[in-house]
Amino acid sequence: MNAKELRKMYLDFFKEKGHAVIPSASLMPENDPTVLFTSAGMHPLVPYLLGEPHPEGTRLASCQKCVRTTDIDEVGDTTHLTFFEMLGNWSLNDYWKKEAISWSYEFLTSKKYLGFDPEKLWVTVFAGDDDAERDEESAEVWKSLGIPEERIYYLGKKDNWWGPAGSTGPCGPDTEMFIEVDEIPRCSDGCRPGCSCGHFVEVWNDVFMYYNKQEDGKYVKMERRNIDTGMGVERTLAMLQGVQTVFDTDLFLPLIDKIKEMAGIENPDAHQTRLIRVVADHVKSAVMIMADDRKVSPSNVEAGYIVRRLIRKAIHSADILGIEKGFMKNLADIVIQMYGDVYDEVERNKDFIHQNLELEENKFRKTLRKALNKLHRILNETGSITGADAFLLFTSFGLPVEMTREIAIENGIQVDMKEFQRQFEEHREKSRTATQGKFKGGLADHSEEITKLHTATHLLQAALRKVLGDSVTQNGSNITKERLRFDFTFDRKLTPEEVKAVEDIVNEVIQANLEVKREFMPYEDAINSGALAFFKENYGDTVSVYAVGDFSRELCGGPHVERTGILGKFKIAKQKKIGAGIMRIRAVLE
Repeated sequence: MNAKELRKMYLDFFKEKGHAVIPSASLMPENDPTVLFTSAGMHPLVPYLLGEPHPEGTRLASCQKCVRTTDIDEVGDTTHLTFFEMLGNWSLNDYWKKEAISWSYEFLTSKKYLGFDPEKLWVTVFAGDDDAERDEESAEVWKSLGIPEERIYYLGKKDNWWGPAGSTGPCGPDTEMFIEVDEIPRCSDGCRPGCSCGHFVEVWNDVFMYYNKQEDGKYVKMERRNIDTGMGVERTLAMLQGVQTVFDTDLFLPLIDKIKEMAGIENPDAHQTRLIRVVADHVKSAVMIMADDRKVSPSNVEAGYIVRRLIRKAIHSADILGIEKGFMKNLADIVIQMYGDVYDEVERNKDFIHQNLELEENKFRKTLRKALNKLHRILNETGSITGADAFLLFTSFGLPVEMTREIAIENGIQVDMKEFQRQFEEHREKSRTATQGKFKGGLADHSEEITKLHTATHLLQAALRKVLGDSVTQNGSNITKERLRFDFTFDRKLTPEEVKAVEDIVNEVIQANLEVKREFMPYEDAINSGALAFFKENYGDTVSVYAVGDFSRELCGGPHVERTGILGKFKIAKQKKIGAGIMRIRAVLE
């Protein structure tokens, strides 16, 4: 079974169970600053898990693009990836544990579907703690399906609790499913599901979301009971195809083979294998991030910094393998061919991808030699790399601090990261990394402040289009309790007169106390009605449309105020250019 067949089989299975198949959301979370990328299938659904009605109903299924960078330094081993796909099905206060677990078991073991041997299926459930009770209900469902007690393990939060996607939001205990692999022996007598030795491989988990983690760290039960399940495409494929690693599946082999060909390596050693995997993973992730309709290009801030880091690490690894300049386009084309018929935006944005890969490689190669010369000069003169040195190499030479650390480790020394971080914090207004760019609030937060600023974002967009013209389109947004941030297509800063005109329009709408209405309708009807929609990949057949009187009409998932009069006074606090043809506005409500 290949990746295309697995995706189709899964989605068709849940469609038969009454689920609406929804498209993958963007890799850039809309209006949620608590995470940099969409890191799980449930993340785009947080508003609906909290109670917003979903336009497609209460049973949903999708194949979601995801990026996780927490383990980026581990990429190159047999399991870690930065970009991956997650198959998932959800119940929004609909069915509960019995149905979710039974369907998971059916899809995993039935000969009609994946056909895993039921005798090789082991499961874990939540053991309970001070925050939540022991999950005997799930254990009883597994026993009713034929899983004996000795193949059911009770584990704590570290293993059997999922979420929230950010620092706050919906979460809950889960039950996880593992396939026992006889070819890999147990590492010890204590080997169990969840052990990292490879004898037990996790293929699926069912999350029972009926808790909400609050800012004070407390877990509060919700009235709603939601199901969130996840099956990793890459890991499941490896199991189905009988291969040792995800890099041996059809989602990586074309890339791996091309990299080996370009490097002139037939039988790579362990170090070369790791470098080949790094190149394959990082190029794929960079391509998939840039393929998003939000047009994220390499930069020194936020998501753009991750793209830059991925590309530059891939180039550095390729150089060690002996691959010549200009290899990026060949690998990018393989990725585009691999995913172009799955996610329309990949093919649609291939020119943007090619352009940015070429520009970033040229830029990096121009600075890399100077940066490495400077680094080795510092090493020779002082025998160390201080945090200040790492910061200088980052800001003046564009050398990612991770690369500085790797080179330092190769020379048997450590970089003072506390000092680097201190200087980086001082530089925060100019450059913010992924790990620093997190705020309270976001989609998991339906507080009054977030709701007001979210609504104000709609008014800002409509006002910008009235002042600057309809060529203005949203490129992304980010909301905290203190301010809104709105990125849009425009090639210069607004003049003081334009800023005032935008502010005046928004404040007039606020003073008019217009009603904010929500409607569900087919996507085509929404577009024909004049609703704005800039990220086509986000929308299903039925969509949610918010209208602010006759002033603004836009596809969105919420949250919003009921009338504009409660927003207060709107003021643009700051504006700056963040990329070619992209401007950013920060605004507040006073």
